[in-house]
Amino acid sequence: MHKPTKAEVMREARDYIFITLGLFSYALGWAAFLIPYQITTGGTTGIGAIIYYATGFPIQWSYFIINAVLMTFAKILGPKFSIKTTYAIFMLTFLLWFLQLVVNGADGVPPKVLGEGQDFMACLIGAAMCGVGLGVVFNCNGSTGGTDIIAAIIHKYRDVTLGRMIMACDVIIISSCYFIFNDWRRVIFGFVTLFVIGIVLDYIV
Repeated sequence: MHKPTKAEVMREARDYIFITLGLFSYALGWAAFLIPYQITTGGTTGIGAIIYYATGFPIQWSYFIINAVLMTFAKILGPKFSIKTTYAIFMLTFLLWFLQLVVNGADGVPPKVLGEGQDFMACLIGAAMCGVGLGVVFNCNGSTGGTDIIAAIIHKYRDVTLGRMIMACDVIIISSCYFIFNDWRRVIFGFVTLFVIGIVLDYIV
């Protein structure tokens, strides 16, 4: 059995620290900017957001349940990816819950920190934070689950960038928010968010 060297242990520890920081950026982007302005995007977090806007069911629990199912496919990417993805899913579930608790305050209502009518700016800032977070997580051989898992599998066997692959997977998810809001503006915001996340993610990776 291979005994890990000190350098390997330090590299793994560094990966987990950076994955945690990336997840913090991602969760804060959602809690402070996307959720208060009812903006969605792709992935299982996007599905969770749509469920939350429609029913009030917490976004973190929808995210966790869907990923618990999808994690069975992550084994294809190797044990390190699976372990780090499992860690990321649990940590992101916690951070989404915790940061919403911090941001929302005592009344539990997500505050619009940029003020009323600043949906587009919230969209850009939230998307940039999510893109940075995802990029850091991917660079450390991790994933936040969901369509990230599908994208990472295809990226492993085909020369397709992660950002574009995630974008392709998430078009249907974003379009479906029209049925919740009956507002094409929300769909456009979702696509803008997805585009910015893809650009930032590709730049980081």
